[in-house]
Amino acid sequence: MLRKFLKAIFHFMVIIVYRPKVNGRENIPEEGGCLICPNHVHALDSAVILTTMKRKINFMAKEELFKNGFIRFLANVFGIFPVKRGGRDLEAIKTSLKLLKNGEMLCMFPEGTRRGLEKGVKPKSGAILIAIKAGVPIIPCGVQGSFRPFTKVKLNYGKPIYLAKDIDIQDKKVVEELMKHVMDEVICLRDEI
Repeated sequence: MLRKFLKAIFHFMVIIVYRPKVNGRENIPEEGGCLICPNHVHALDSAVILTTMKRKINFMAKEELFKNGFIRFLANVFGIFPVKRGGRDLEAIKTSLKLLKNGEMLCMFPEGTRRGLEKGVKPKSGAILIAIKAGVPIIPCGVQGSFRPFTKVKLNYGKPIYLAKDIDIQDKKVVEELMKHVMDEVICLRDEI
């Protein structure tokens, strides 16, 4: 009940401040686990994704955010869990796999930082590994907008990317190529008019 109440309030605020437009909603499965992979534009792009999503969606977020008590409270309400950056966080991986195998949605930002593509940051390949292990599709998402108050934010969801279960996840080159394919889709969706 608290989650629905707070989501309704945030949705109202997001509608007023960012006037979000969502394209490709039909590409998001109505049920079953899936991994949403958007580009990371702003600290509030996750709020726009969360409030415009019809289904419940969980988020992985850098652990530094959880030092703030209000953020911890919201994280508990909205299914946001911490990840340690700079290495393999087994606890975050276990949580991700559990959620996806239980038929829930998860959002991960492969750039690992805001505007990573523009900064030339190499995308993290964790999304590929988790999607293969969980046996779920990746839904690429392009986020557009300046996130200045009262400007439009646009979300473009692409067609699901299904990964074969027999992919050798130990082969870094293969995993990197798959991640590049996902990010190429994200870039196309981000730049779509």
